[in-house]
Amino acid sequence: MVSSIRARTAAAAALAMAAVLAAGGLWLHALLRANLLDNTTGRAELAARKVAAQLDSRTLPPGGRLPAPESGVDLVLVRDEAGRTVASTGAGDPKHAPDLAGAPRPGPGEDSRSAVLPPARPGGERRAVVVVNAPGAHTVYAMTVLGDVDDATRAVAIGLLAGAPPLIGFAAALAWWVTGRALRPVNAIRRELAAVTASELDRRVPDPGGADEIARLARTVNDTLDRLERSDARQRQFTADASHELRNPLAAVRSRLEVALAMDRPDRESVGAALADTERLQRIAADLLLLARLDGGPAPRSEPVDLALLAAEDAARRGGPRGDAGVSLRLDARAPVPASGDPARLERALANLVDNALRYARAEVVVRAAEHDGWRLLEVTDDGPGIPEADRDRVFERFVRLDADRGRASGGTGLGLAIAREIARAHGGDVRALPAPGGGARLVLRIR
Repeated sequence: MVSSIRARTAAAAALAMAAVLAAGGLWLHALLRANLLDNTTGRAELAARKVAAQLDSRTLPPGGRLPAPESGVDLVLVRDEAGRTVASTGAGDPKHAPDLAGAPRPGPGEDSRSAVLPPARPGGERRAVVVVNAPGAHTVYAMTVLGDVDDATRAVAIGLLAGAPPLIGFAAALAWWVTGRALRPVNAIRRELAAVTASELDRRVPDPGGADEIARLARTVNDTLDRLERSDARQRQFTADASHELRNPLAAVRSRLEVALAMDRPDRESVGAALADTERLQRIAADLLLLARLDGGPAPRSEPVDLALLAAEDAARRGGPRGDAGVSLRLDARAPVPASGDPARLERALANLVDNALRYARAEVVVRAAEHDGWRLLEVTDDGPGIPEADRDRVFERFVRLDADRGRASGGTGLGLAIAREIARAHGGDVRALPAPGGGARLVLRIR
């Protein structure tokens, strides 16, 4: 599955935001919890030290009752060296003070120690205990229930968890939007570059301006198109010049060969073969010159033309219903097919299609002129061997022959179908090769 740059960027932004929120949330939760716990144990230690400072082993508080502790401290009690509770805050007998098992006593060289104790009963709350050494081998314990601390840290955790999805979604949406705006010029460049064809090398991609990477990309693409256009123009000009320059020498050679062939010479067969090759060279030169003009020339002139009449005139030039080599040429044009284009070029395209069909047909070639779905069609169908499906587009390439030996023997240049397609495309259409219903090939030229 191939994802777009926008989707990948949005996913990366979402993952980055999730990682930042997770790390920041854990850090904030731990920092808040530590600060609250420090504040709580600080108040408890202060209360314990006040009691320790006032405590005299010879004069314990009357009844073992200590004054109420400061706000934030839940219990302060005093134990003797044997671990018995001898005084505490609050009501009740000091001997029945809350269980503080697990509270550490200060070690040698220490005067205080603190710890967090688990709940005294299931469902209870954790407790923070500070133990301070007092005069007379007594120990003062100050305890604070951590319910408020746990509630505060739990509320922060819930808030972070609840706020994370909207923040992650916002980061992804922002990255999607920013990336889309940044890539908008790239989409325009892609669309314009996709429209560049061999006949439209003068097109250029839009330059968004500025000095960023996309602007430099657009300028590089335009520079490349400039070089391609100049190279293509030089190549077309060379082909046109070479074809044009070959016409006169070939015409002179042909005329001399025709004169020599008219004479009674012992080498008439060789002269005839040379004359046939010269005629083929003339056709190749003419076809190359026409292709060069189609590639680099102006758009074809547009005037009303009847494709049915064009097909009828081509059949008439070939001698009526009988074509070349005894192949029947049948016309199927029941009504006029009005179109707009260059009659001379359309006539040449049709002639090339018919020549190709006559070259490979066994008994019959059918030329049909019609309209279909807004298109004007010229169809040429033969009953020959047909065109393999894998080669139905390749046959329109230049100098391509599916049967090279037969093509050369029949005088084909390998440019006829390429010229027909270029003419059709110059008129806003195309030529396609399709299978004929009864076998053979069906070449369809369509224009608007």
